[in-house]
Amino acid sequence: MVTQFDEKGKIFTTIVSKSPVKVLIQLPTNQVQGEIHVRRDGRLKDELDSANKYIAVTNATILSQDGTKLITQCKFLSVNNNQIIWIIPETEMLGEETQK
Repeated sequence: MVTQFDEKGKIFTTIVSKSPVKVLIQLPTNQVQGEIHVRRDGRLKDELDSANKYIAVTNATILSQDGTKLITQCKFLSVNNNQIIWIIPETEMLGEETQK
């Protein structure tokens, strides 16, 4: 890690602090549950709107298109932003008891 100070004592570092956000992602052929890391005080939308073509998903579970069948699990998955149909943060999901 490289830490630098300016003449006023402000600290600069190459590390970017991010927090994990649990999400459900719909792709054309699968659903993915996992975590996307968002800059602190940032929004999930900001990560998706960045210039990066791919978004990193950690602790990923890949499911069938309808989300009923487990395909595989992995610690890291890179998803092409152009393939995302929709994405829902876990905190925005309604439980089954709420939907009835």
